[in-house]
Amino acid sequence: MKRREYDEDDVRVRPGRGSRPRTRIRPAHEDAVEGFVVAVDRGRYTTLVEPGRQAARGREPRLVVAMKARELGRKGIVVGDRVALVGDVSGRPDTLARVVRVEPRTSMLRRSADDTDDTDGIERPVVANADQLVIVTALADPPPRPRMIDRILVAAFDAEIDPLLCLTKSDLAPPGELVALYEPLGVPHVVVHKGGSLDELRDHLRGRLSVLVGHSGVGKSTLVNALVPAANRAVAQVNAVTGRGRHTSTSAVALELPDGGWIIDTPGVRSFGLAHVSVETVLAGFPDLVEGTVHCPKGCTHLGDGCALDAWVAAGHADPARLESLRRLLSSREGGLDDTGA
Repeated sequence: MKRREYDEDDVRVRPGRGSRPRTRIRPAHEDAVEGFVVAVDRGRYTTLVEPGRQAARGREPRLVVAMKARELGRKGIVVGDRVALVGDVSGRPDTLARVVRVEPRTSMLRRSADDTDDTDGIERPVVANADQLVIVTALADPPPRPRMIDRILVAAFDAEIDPLLCLTKSDLAPPGELVALYEPLGVPHVVVHKGGSLDELRDHLRGRLSVLVGHSGVGKSTLVNALVPAANRAVAQVNAVTGRGRHTSTSAVALELPDGGWIIDTPGVRSFGLAHVSVETVLAGFPDLVEGTVHCPKGCTHLGDGCALDAWVAAGHADPARLESLRRLLSSREGGLDDTGA
């Protein structure tokens, strides 16, 4: 048998490690430009680039579409975020920039996915950096749902965002009963109807970043179109059989107000999960009742017998209406679906 001859092709050589070891140090992106996220759609982020700085130079702000950089990992980006962009930030059609940094947030409105019995308890971010939450509810057609309002109020307390109750369709029903229900909470309110003046509402919105939240069919998109005529948000009628509205806004979008400030219109919601909010967070919104909980039994829910708050209120240390409001809000944390009416 002939002896086999070997050459270099018969030897497998493992490639070396190279001269540049991997590092956790990421580029600083000091040349990145600032942007404000106004819309999110399937992994693409529409951002308004340097509105103040560009205007000062005599240049108009521009919209830039961007994608998230790989180094951000699973970090979420939502409407209202302040971000840093690199790449093609010209805003020309068919161009794409990269979001390389999300600036620290001043607030984050969240809701939990506990709309069903098999909840996963996962928090769903809604908007970032809002400083006012406008709870839009109709006085009729569809009827108001106080339990839903309570849940959104709890979310506002948790995010440390100022709440504002906006009551629409006042031409169909009087607002007195609903206003009285939230008077002990000190929640400001405005009352509007289609075709009526919006001056009071504009005063509340001017110079602020406000997020509008409410049921479908309460007139939220109609309000937005009146406040920002160029918005062209879709509107729809309330279903005459179910008494519920149809989702006409399909995604959150930030819109600049003519008189200054921003509003973020969100899709209509039929539930607002609060699995991420603790009892202590809700209680913090009632400083006049906190001291009364010192003598409560360990693990007290402040809803049943044995709660020291009953004696605290009976002794005249706080208004009974405040305790009733607290317990209503705490009860609203239990279960995902709202009530069917007032």
